[in-house]
Amino acid sequence: MKTLRQQLGNAGERDAEDFLLAHGLTLVERNYRCRSGEIDLVMTDPNPTDAKEVLVFVEVRLRGRGAQVSALDSVDVTKRSRLITAARHFLMSHPQWCDHPCRFDVIAMDASNNDLIWVTNAFEVEA
Repeated sequence: MKTLRQQLGNAGERDAEDFLLAHGLTLVERNYRCRSGEIDLVMTDPNPTDAKEVLVFVEVRLRGRGAQVSALDSVDVTKRSRLITAARHFLMSHPQWCDHPCRFDVIAMDASNNDLIWVTNAFEVEA
């Protein structure tokens, strides 16, 4: 049986997925797991500015009332590093996506204001 925290997290991920689908993205995979971490949603964005489909790795963050750090601020250097490593693993495991441009988005939800914030291209991978 899942804990309340896991249930809330799953509901938040579904809300984020529905939001992104409504904005034209297409789901490739949800909850991609590897040793280094998990990617909540892997999607494609068919309408980027450069007219080529983009593979989008989406991190969904939720924070309850009284959290020390906002959902958006909780995607710190350590979390970004884990996401980058998991994304690299995804690309090695799914070579059909290797030629696609990629980006990292964050969906942040805070219980204190019930806002959903979508940050496209939230961070970049440094070479």
